[in-house]
Amino acid sequence: MGDDAVLEARGLTVRRGARVTLDALDLRVPAGCVYALLGGNGAGKTTTLNVFLGFVPAERGQALVDGIDASRHAQQARLRLAYLPENVALYPYLTGVENLRYFCMLSAIDLPKAQCRALLQAGGLGEDAHDRRVSGYSKGMRQKVGLAIAKARKATAMLLDEPTSGLDPAAAHAFAQSVLQARAEGMAVLMATHDLFNALQVADHIGILRDGRLVADFAARDVVHGELERIYLHHARGMPEGAAR
Repeated sequence: MGDDAVLEARGLTVRRGARVTLDALDLRVPAGCVYALLGGNGAGKTTTLNVFLGFVPAERGQALVDGIDASRHAQQARLRLAYLPENVALYPYLTGVENLRYFCMLSAIDLPKAQCRALLQAGGLGEDAHDRRVSGYSKGMRQKVGLAIAKARKATAMLLDEPTSGLDPAAAHAFAQSVLQARAEGMAVLMATHDLFNALQVADHIGILRDGRLVADFAARDVVHGELERIYLHHARGMPEGAAR
């Protein structure tokens, strides 16, 4: 990856009590790149995202967003970030358009309704859903609103936490296309996931975390699914290489 990193962890170390949850993590995500961070539960994936968001302080090292230290200047860093958690939090009694307008207003962006509809439509949310309450949306539909909010705010980087968990294959495919579109528009994407297939489908680079350490780091184009499964099980689960078929 190039030197123009939008997201960068430099020797990032986080401790919770006696436990080290991130151990000298180094990673770089330049503009127009999707980085998939794989690992089991408790590996440190979500902690990594939370440090970039400024929710968890670094004990040592830095989490940089466009060169801004997220631990020291959290609000400035967040202005450049879009964050999609596993379950996108929207206001259930507002419509898709109303949610998009409201979240943009929080960032001092006055978005006309026509532009809201265009963003939602471009993100794959059908016109018939624009004026329906979000309480009736599926998870995939909520994610499309979240992606529209990211585009409207002109974020330079996007953090995704288990984005395909609970999605059916069609919705997962649609989400992958939205991520690829964000990449094509120059956004840096850091995605924490268990989904090996989705990682290969959208990622340019893949890292594997185990006990807070980055134990593998490679270009996605260098592996196919079977190889990635073997690498993942070997590093993240401690299984011998070749155990997965």
